[in-house]
Amino acid sequence: MPFSRRWLMKFAAAAIGWASTLAGWFPFSKFASANMLKQAGSETQAKGTQAKGKMQTKTHVAVIGAGAFGGWTALYLLRHGARVTLVDPCGPGNARASSGGETRVIRGTYGPNQPYTKMAARATHLWKENERRWNLKLLHQIGVLWMVSAGKDNDHFERGSLPMLREAGIPYQELSVQEMASRWPQINLEAVHWGIYEPEGGFLTARVACQAVLDGFLAEGGEYQQLAVAMRDLDGGHWDGLSLSDGSKLQADQYVFACGPWLGKLFPETIGNRIRATRQEVFFFGTPAGDQRFSEAKLPVWADHRDKFMYGIPGSQGRGFKIADDTRGPEFDPTSGDRAVSAEGLKSVRDYIGFRFPALKDAPLLESRVCQYEDSPDNNFIIDHHPRYENVWLMGGGSGHGFKHGPAMGEIVAGLVLEHKDLDALFRLGRFGK
Repeated sequence: MPFSRRWLMKFAAAAIGWASTLAGWFPFSKFASANMLKQAGSETQAKGTQAKGKMQTKTHVAVIGAGAFGGWTALYLLRHGARVTLVDPCGPGNARASSGGETRVIRGTYGPNQPYTKMAARATHLWKENERRWNLKLLHQIGVLWMVSAGKDNDHFERGSLPMLREAGIPYQELSVQEMASRWPQINLEAVHWGIYEPEGGFLTARVACQAVLDGFLAEGGEYQQLAVAMRDLDGGHWDGLSLSDGSKLQADQYVFACGPWLGKLFPETIGNRIRATRQEVFFFGTPAGDQRFSEAKLPVWADHRDKFMYGIPGSQGRGFKIADDTRGPEFDPTSGDRAVSAEGLKSVRDYIGFRFPALKDAPLLESRVCQYEDSPDNNFIIDHHPRYENVWLMGGGSGHGFKHGPAMGEIVAGLVLEHKDLDALFRLGRFGK
């Protein structure tokens, strides 16, 4: 059948129209034009480049120090979306670190007009949350008993703590001497006027917890290097990275220094003696065989706020009955200091334990250790950026009470570094003047 020229032109136009329609329905089918495929490929490549660009702009934060402050800060920075490199010269919870040792107290009694009671409540919540995440037991809520001295105006600290505990939602009980004697007859309550009992307080496993934080940090994608940062003055001049002990250099967008008693050596002008390391002695005594009165099942963590501030933790995991004097000791070099306890310190503790816990008068000494506190002049934490470098953050001054706050501190600093949140003026360097 012959086809006219007009018919052929109509057929060609119709075919082109159908091809266009099919290409619209199936843009990546054999009907799609080469130009359409090329355009789609260009768009895909552009999206890939854009995504790669986003990955490359992820904030890199270097955290120096894997103790209670540094380890938790590294973990929460990571959880807030940063790329994080954690550095420590000897490892988390090592014997020289302020976060080393077996146990630390967790409590909410802190006196009046301070932020630490609320911070302890938040930290307790985060300790529990991470315990569940890691399937580990780190927080032992065996209670905390505060024994308050008799005498006029001797209980300002404890009385001032009560409204703070209520405001933070931390359960507590006010106990008379008779109530305490009935519950814990193994304690000699001479010179005690009344007491505070925090049933949800207790103790934390210290070095075990530091390692758990590092393990969790690595499992979630963090980077860890067990190297030392060169002990040079970082206050002066310009530096574009940190020199490490293996000869490498660590460069990041932001730096967080949580170096405990070594912070002043790295920043002698900004920190210097604003953090003072002191020598603290801790003792562990053996309890009578088969006698459960001094175990964590029968006795809470206790604090005796008299002429001296004595505290203790009942035998945990077979380590013995822990007791220590919270009075600040002499200045101490955490790197080279002798860590043998003194005869005077041992005698003082023996005299005290024989008085307050008569059944332990002749208890054998099982273990002892010397740790250090590193306190600021007003005993408050230091959290602030360096006065010269907006991308350098300094954390310290936590000894004596900082360990329990680790997860809350990590959460706070992650918000400061990555989200530019406001900071309590109590922690800023400016409070010390020039």
